[in-house]
This record gives sequence, C-alpha cells and structure tokens, in this order.
Amino acid sequence: MNVQILEKDGHPEYAVLPIDDFNKLAEDSEMLHDIAAYDAVKKDMAEGNEEFFPADLIERLMIEENNPIMEYRKYRNMTQAALAKAIGVQQAAIAQFETGKREPLARQMQKLAEVLKVDMEMLLPISS
Repeated sequence: MNVQILEKDGHPEYAVLPIDDFNKLAEDSEMLHDIAAYDAVKKDMAEGNEEFFPADLIERLMIEENNPIMEYRKYRNMTQAALAKAIGVQQAAIAQFETGKREPLARQMQKLAEVLKVDMEMLLPISS
C-alpha cells in the first residue's frame, strides 16, 4: 500500500492513498462490520436472546389486510380475552384493535408489545 502522509504544523494531518487502496480498505472495513454483526446475532442466539419467526407468520404479516396484533396473538396461542386481561383492557378493545376500528393508546401498545414479546414497531400495520 502506497500512502503519502501530509503534515500540518509538523504533525501528520492527512493520508493520501491510491483509489484502489482506498476502495480495498473500505471493502475490508464493511466486511469487518458485517462479521461483528453476525457474531453479535450468533451470541444472542446462543444465549437465547434472539427469536426467529416461522416463514408462514412473516408471510401473513406481509399481507396488508392482516393485523399484526392478531397475527402475533395467534402465534403466541393467546385468545383475545387472555391478551385483554394481560394488558388491562376489555376483550372488545382487542377485537377493535385487530379490526382497525380502534387504535391502541401508546401505553396499551407498549403493553401489547411486552406481552406478545415483540418490538412495538412490529405491531404497526403495514402501510402502502
């Protein structure tokens, strides 16, 4: 690697290198970032901190008409009544959330996410 060091006030300030060397460094840096991300996920999996969802659930979530609250509730084998009790609302409220007739309040959405063991963002409907 051919690097030229430019100084300012007697101290190294810039490194100038051929574009091919720069591109190789950038590629290597990206690869190291990808490896670190992979290692972090692998560690989370080994510690039981990472959950993978089955393809059929993901496919149902991708259908705009399907409600994520309902899909994750069903995936967790919960009834509307059980979910309602867990978050402190009536069963009718869960039915309205799932049909889109009513939007959960922020604190209800937070409780839904906790009970369904997903990030809050995962409960938001897909918008076109």
